[in-house]
Amino acid sequence: MPKCSETRSNLISLLRGVEHFNSEVFPAKESLFSDLASGQSPGTLFITCADSRIHPNLITQTEPGDLFILRNIGNIVPAYGEMLGGVSSAIEYAALGLGVNSIIICGHSDCGAMKALLPANQASLEKMPTVKSWLRNAEAAAAAALNDFTAEDAGPAIVRSLAEHNVLLQLAHLRTHPAVAAKLARNTLTLQGWFYDIGSGEVSILDEKTRRTTSVAEALKELELSAETQA
Repeated sequence: MPKCSETRSNLISLLRGVEHFNSEVFPAKESLFSDLASGQSPGTLFITCADSRIHPNLITQTEPGDLFILRNIGNIVPAYGEMLGGVSSAIEYAALGLGVNSIIICGHSDCGAMKALLPANQASLEKMPTVKSWLRNAEAAAAAALNDFTAEDAGPAIVRSLAEHNVLLQLAHLRTHPAVAAKLARNTLTLQGWFYDIGSGEVSILDEKTRRTTSVAEALKELELSAETQA
C-alpha cells in the first residue's frame, strides 16, 4: 500500500502539472479551447485499453476534440446485449450523436488483461471477480491464440498474438451494435483494428479478412488508392 507521503507526492505532481497547463499550455492553444468550449465534432471513436502507457492523442498526433476516446481493461467491446452499459452507450452516442465516420480498436503489447487470460495466470483473477467477469468477453480470443502455443508459454509473442486476436474479436462484437451496423450498411462508417507496440512505438494494422497485420505505410497506400478510384 502507498504511504501517505507518496500519495501527497503524487497529488502535488498532478497539481503542478495543472499549474503548468494553466500558465503555459492553455494560453498557447487558447483559440482551440475557445472553439471546443461550445461543442465537439470528433471524426473517430478510438477504443483502447485503460493501460497508463497508451496515449491515443500522442500516438495519432491529434489535438483535443479530434478523438472520442473510450478506454477499458483490455479494449473490450461486449457483443450488443451482453453487457449493456458504459461501453455500449459510448458507442451508440459516438455513432448516432456525434456521427463519427471511423472507429478504431487498438490493442497493445504487454497487456495485463491479455496476460491474465493465460492459463498460468488464471489464479491472479480470483481476488478480482469483476475483472474476471469482464474478461470473459475475450475468452474466444484466448482460445484462438493458445492454439499456436504450449500451455507453458507466457512470453511477449503469445501476449501479442492474444492481443491481436482480441482486437479482431472485439471488432466482430462491435458489428453487432445496431448503431454501428446501421452506419456500416449505409457505408458511412469504417472500422479498423490496430496493435501498438509500446517498446518500439510501431503501430500495425490488423486485416479482418486475412487476419494478418500490415504496416501503416501499406494501409495508407491502400486507402489512398481506394480514394483515388472513388474520386
